[in-house]
Amino acid sequence: MKIIFLGTAHPYRGGIASFNEMLARQMIRDGHSVEIITFTVQYPSFLFPGKTQYSTSPAPDDLHIERRLNSVGPWSWAATAREIRRRRPDMLFVRYWSPYLAPALGSVCRMVRRAGIPVVALADNIVPHERHFYDNILTRYFIGSADRFVCMSRQVESEIRMFDKTAPVAFAPHPLYSNYGDPVDRTEACRRLGFDPSMRYALFFGLIRDYKGLDTLLDAWANLKASPGNGDKMLVVAGEFYTDKAPYVEQIERLGIGDSVVLHDRFIPDADIAAYFSASDMVVQPYKTATQSGVTQIAYHFGLPMIVTPVGGLPEIVPDGVAGYVVTPDGLSEAMIRCFDGENNRRLRGNVAVERGKFSWERMAEAVLRGEI
Repeated sequence: MKIIFLGTAHPYRGGIASFNEMLARQMIRDGHSVEIITFTVQYPSFLFPGKTQYSTSPAPDDLHIERRLNSVGPWSWAATAREIRRRRPDMLFVRYWSPYLAPALGSVCRMVRRAGIPVVALADNIVPHERHFYDNILTRYFIGSADRFVCMSRQVESEIRMFDKTAPVAFAPHPLYSNYGDPVDRTEACRRLGFDPSMRYALFFGLIRDYKGLDTLLDAWANLKASPGNGDKMLVVAGEFYTDKAPYVEQIERLGIGDSVVLHDRFIPDADIAAYFSASDMVVQPYKTATQSGVTQIAYHFGLPMIVTPVGGLPEIVPDGVAGYVVTPDGLSEAMIRCFDGENNRRLRGNVAVERGKFSWERMAEAVLRGEI
């Protein structure tokens, strides 16, 4: 089968780009021909909240990636569609995660469909975490451009149904991020990061946006540190701020927890990810809204228990009491204390090793290629 991917990939950085590249490799292993068309402009620099959109890693030499689509350049939408139509793939696979991209992606997909080429969309989010007045109009435009959809949480499936009650939707959970290397010996991981190996670490990882609930976690951390027996516990916050950093710094100072919070406020390169997860006892995701999360799939790969809030698809991925805990914000402190317990932590890690077998790239590729499985 000849497949063209339309979405982010190298030289753009981040989990979605890595996901697209890993899925392309799986399809190639399965015997298909895959080409990736990515952006010349993904976000104009004045709209991008971080320091850079670009990866510092070399381009993958095992994938065919072309930069053609300008997200704000309608002239490139038509040119990209013409090029896809000229190549006559058996399928156009498009990755959708933001209404901002709906005009560009939706326009290309509509022009490609008119040539009889099926369009399959993998939707990370339909209703965005951070809302704007134009979201529904743009989302509806994109929804109407695909023949069928794949989603990674039942919440996204229900959101697709808000816009199209009859569109075929396949479900496959987010596969493991196994591209960050193998686990590292904990002492070595601590050495690389400058951590004290005699301390115990809870990890909040990834790009920091308000909906991810870091403020909730900081309050819970203050409660944990106020209880006896937790002098050796540290909270690691590792990720670049995509929101105003100042309120969080002020909160840390107000709560008096600065000596137990390690703040690595920068984008974490792929080469360092194994160290953060190998040095930590757990990952904490106190999200206020969610669909699915790539962070859980990194934690599964490194065998790390997770504490998540009961929002979106997170409880689907982290069975409560098995691979970690699903708790409301007022239960975060107690869940972290339980997860720090050595015997219980070993039990949870053993369960994580079993559960991660559910999250395969083969299953995701099957859902994209053939629909419901």
